[in-house]
Amino acid sequence: MTTSGTRAAHRPSRRQWVIEAATELFATQPPDEVTVADIAARAEMTSAAVYYHFSSKDQVLVEGMRVFAAALREQLESLTEAHTPGSGIGTEVNALLAWLSEHRSAATVFFVSSAGMSQEAEVLRHEIRTRLLAELVRLVRKDREPVTEAEAAVTGLGVLALLENAAISQIRGDEVYRALGHRAFTEEVHRLADRIAGAQD
Repeated sequence: MTTSGTRAAHRPSRRQWVIEAATELFATQPPDEVTVADIAARAEMTSAAVYYHFSSKDQVLVEGMRVFAAALREQLESLTEAHTPGSGIGTEVNALLAWLSEHRSAATVFFVSSAGMSQEAEVLRHEIRTRLLAELVRLVRKDREPVTEAEAAVTGLGVLALLENAAISQIRGDEVYRALGHRAFTEEVHRLADRIAGAQD
């Protein structure tokens, strides 16, 4: 802490503090209502210190999404590496949902509150979905070998849609999630993931 009660702008960790503070705000308020001054106050910095690292709040939003997505992809890659072929992929999908729950603020921003926020955020979201899909296709191939390229691609798309919708349902605590309760919800997601990945013509 500086003598003014705010944090200095130049330390490397300050950039991450800005992202974390902004993520907490974006997860609980509409992003277009959050100001750089709000982010600075949450991070215990001055607005000038925030601008030292980021040119705008939109840049903070996008960088937070990028950091979160990299961690999500790393988690999926680890699960794919550890996967036992032929065991179904429901366990991995539920492990991802549990991980998203542990990172609720960032998941809320990525899956819910950032939607439509800016063109840059949407472009990034598309890039991230493409990378996640590639990793899910790799998981499907590992589970179901032999599988054709087309089957793996379509199955991967189905699993990605399930993961995204289940994540949104869990984050929002929507009617389906509340009606089933957490345990039954995750059991159904597990079963559906296995059915999608194991579906045969």
